[in-house]
Amino acid sequence: MSADQITNILVCGIGGQGVMTATEILAEAAIAEGHDVKKTEVAGMAQRGGVVTSHLRFGPKVLSPQIEPGTVQVLLGFEGAEALRWSHYLRPDGLALVNNARLVPPVVELGLFDYPEDPAGQMRAAGRRVVSFDALSIARDLGEIRLGNTVMLGAIADYLPFAPDVLQNCIDQRFARKGATVVEANRRAFAAGREAVATQLGTSATPA
Repeated sequence: MSADQITNILVCGIGGQGVMTATEILAEAAIAEGHDVKKTEVAGMAQRGGVVTSHLRFGPKVLSPQIEPGTVQVLLGFEGAEALRWSHYLRPDGLALVNNARLVPPVVELGLFDYPEDPAGQMRAAGRRVVSFDALSIARDLGEIRLGNTVMLGAIADYLPFAPDVLQNCIDQRFARKGATVVEANRRAFAAGREAVATQLGTSATPA
């Protein structure tokens, strides 16, 4: 099987941002489209703000959930420094979608590591294709900071091998039990994430 038939997505961030939930929803969307799906997560004290990384692979047939460096089509970075740290997983034509809100992990606050001055800028300097935006501010403007997760899902929606409305439907189903108001809030967040990336790239996000 050709490697081009497999989609590799790496989602990274810190605990509490919803990295694992976002990966689950992406996996559900791929399954809805008939793909074979494999995923794996690595969490370091996720509930305390530790690093969280999820590998997601889907296609006609996927044998392993493990992504090899240099093979990721889309890196979804919920946190800038983590996106930078995992950027070597991108393939040469890969795309990094990065939340540039400064969310400093505990290891930095403890003085164990220095936080990079401009993570997205360092990625661009290394020749990576990067779109950065402030998902935290977008969520806050929508009235609920927890919508940042859905903003990030909106950001990746136009860079998947299926229509954005497939992903939107999975988000709707995830929040349906919480009522129409929550579903609508997440729909707005999804649209805002798509628009944030489209604006950076000079394209247009067609409503799902």
